[in-house]
Amino acid sequence: MEQINAGGGKVVGVDIILAEPDEAPENDPMFADALGEVPTSVSVIQITRTSGQGFETESLVQPLTPYREALDGAGITSFIRDEDAIVRGVVAFDSYQGRRYFNWAFDIARLYLNVEPPIFQSNSSLQFNGQSVPLNGGVMLVNYAGPAKTYPTYSASDVHDGITLEQNPDAFRGKIVLIGATTVTLQDIYPTPFSAAVPTPGVEIVANAVDTIINGKYISLSPGWLALLITLTAGLAAHFISLPKRPTLTLTLLTLSMAGWLTVALLVFINQRYVLPVAAPEIMLFLGVVLPTLEQAVSQEREKRRLRSLFSRFISPEMVDQMIATQDLNSLNKRSNISILFSDIRGFTTLSEKLTPEDVVALLNPYLEAMSRVIYKHGGTVDKYEGDAIIAFFGEPVHYEDHAVRALRAAMDMRKALAELKARWEKEGRPSHIEMGVGINSGEVFVGLLGSEQRINYTVIGDNANLASRLQDLTKTYAWPVLISESTYQQIKDEFEVEFADAVTVKGKTQPVNVYKVIGRKGAPESERLQSWQKQALP
Repeated sequence: MEQINAGGGKVVGVDIILAEPDEAPENDPMFADALGEVPTSVSVIQITRTSGQGFETESLVQPLTPYREALDGAGITSFIRDEDAIVRGVVAFDSYQGRRYFNWAFDIARLYLNVEPPIFQSNSSLQFNGQSVPLNGGVMLVNYAGPAKTYPTYSASDVHDGITLEQNPDAFRGKIVLIGATTVTLQDIYPTPFSAAVPTPGVEIVANAVDTIINGKYISLSPGWLALLITLTAGLAAHFISLPKRPTLTLTLLTLSMAGWLTVALLVFINQRYVLPVAAPEIMLFLGVVLPTLEQAVSQEREKRRLRSLFSRFISPEMVDQMIATQDLNSLNKRSNISILFSDIRGFTTLSEKLTPEDVVALLNPYLEAMSRVIYKHGGTVDKYEGDAIIAFFGEPVHYEDHAVRALRAAMDMRKALAELKARWEKEGRPSHIEMGVGINSGEVFVGLLGSEQRINYTVIGDNANLASRLQDLTKTYAWPVLISESTYQQIKDEFEVEFADAVTVKGKTQPVNVYKVIGRKGAPESERLQSWQKQALP
């Protein structure tokens, strides 16, 4: 104390209650005299409460009489730990037997500033030095200047031996000097916002509280109604962020929103020392975006699995993946301009009458498998099988402009696949004297899912589909393997050689429809050109 007094210390705070006499009785009066020599000195007191047997008792622990007479003031010291164990505030006041005791930090600041003691107003505020001190349920938030050792710290032995003043004569001049324990063994250390991993001594937390009071750097918490309003606004923002169905955009908006609010809260705190809610709005934003997005993703994945299971019966796996990746899954039912292909085995009715059902199946399954592979190869969709007939279309569910060309290419390759099957059947001694008729028409039809929950099909409906069926029927009349309509001809004429067959009137059409025989690809060898059947060979 003599060294501090000699060094010009203005206020001394002793973080010791001084409630028990020293083992050597002469030491207490000597120390009390030393405290009295310092212009102003403050010690701490403690109010304790115990409960039991249905009632509560309280007691006041304060310095011994010699110290109380020498000291210029005293105050309580009590830190508040939050749920994460970090000390962010100090108890501003407490009462004992009707008398109110203020925090030790206020008494130190009072003596340093030479002002009146604090005036109690409510659990939400005090009046001190002409300023309103914001409280949160009787707790004053500490505006920390930094981590541990932000304020100059000196060894008690160095001060006692005069080493401190010898090295720095102005170490204490005009300053507040706090005396307290800093060693870990005394367990008077606490995590703070600046030093959660490296705890801060309690006496230095008091130093931060005193600094907050002297400089009027009080921290205010936003009221509950404002926190609720901000959190609800965050929930509303999350709703709008979730509206775009593009995960990348949603994630970007969420990141910007969370970072933006954190920045706003930080700037308001730095400039106004006002604490806006951060955790609740950020959690609301995150969950408000992530949960609907996850729900949407799960729903979409479930829908994709359903569609993959459904469409794998009609199109190739590659086409299924492309359809799911590129198409709005809610727009599968629509009108679309596509090409429809009907095929049928000529002479199959007569042939099946001569075979057992098992033999018929043994012929049909390889045939349908081979034809379907060709259709899938050219991006077609197999609508259905009707006995030996195949109904397919090109241009949906994945749309492409050359659907007519793809349909013609598929028809030509189907002819090749049939020739290979016939050669194999002939070697196996199976019936092989069959032909195939194909009719193709292009135009607008309704494409979509048709059926019940128990049984559903992806199919086409419309006059243009009926015309393709009629063209397939006409292959028998004209004894020609592949017939196409005028609309298909206009789309394939640059690649395929055709021959006008006739203008026929079909059901549902008021004007005759031009029918063309497909000869083959332009420039193809003679062996690949289609030829007429013998009419008498047709059933």
